[in-house]
Amino acid sequence: MTERIEERLAHLERLAEDLSDVVATQGREIERLTERVRRLMDREAMRESEGTGGVILRDERPPHY
Repeated sequence: MTERIEERLAHLERLAEDLSDVVATQGREIERLTERVRRLMDREAMRESEGTGGVILRDERPPHY
């Protein structure tokens, strides 16, 4: 019985380590994506302030009409 408990404990410890690695990897990915979104938002804000960020939709008339 003690051997079975030790095996289960070893398995759970390994599982906890694996999950910790996954969480750390996801944390780094979230940080990387957050930085990319921030840069895109900054770039779009700059375009809007310069007046060059407009998008003309297919059914929308351009402003010179």
